[in-house]
Amino acid sequence: MAFDPKIIEDSFEQAKPIASDVADKFYEILWADYPQSKALFEDANMDKQKVALMNSLTQVVDHIRDAEWLTNYLYQMGVRHMQYDTQPEHFEWVGASLLKTFAHFFADAWTDELQQNWLEAYQAIAGLMLPGLNDALKGEIRKTA
Repeated sequence: MAFDPKIIEDSFEQAKPIASDVADKFYEILWADYPQSKALFEDANMDKQKVALMNSLTQVVDHIRDAEWLTNYLYQMGVRHMQYDTQPEHFEWVGASLLKTFAHFFADAWTDELQQNWLEAYQAIAGLMLPGLNDALKGEIRKTA
């Protein structure tokens, strides 16, 4: 089953008004479940980082039906993540933490169907970012994906 864009869009509308709380909980979960990840953010301005996280998620959800835009945006985001010492295995940590965060906030609305849709959407997002990160790690960055 491929994810349903409408389910992603509709559910993310619930997260937008509480974006700051969602970002706080995301990093709380990430650092609790993957304590080694905290070192990746030692030099980060976490207020800006949290805004960037939610802005990026908003951009992705707002363009979820535009494959060309998403491919290029996420490829370039993957390239940028090399400067943060991101490694391919970190995508699993982020995905698990994001799903746990949404489960926390969506509570009873977090159905198996909603979880499966977000899992598949996140896998697609990571799948579009990884080529950019891998190309950056190899020094072979393309201008467009």
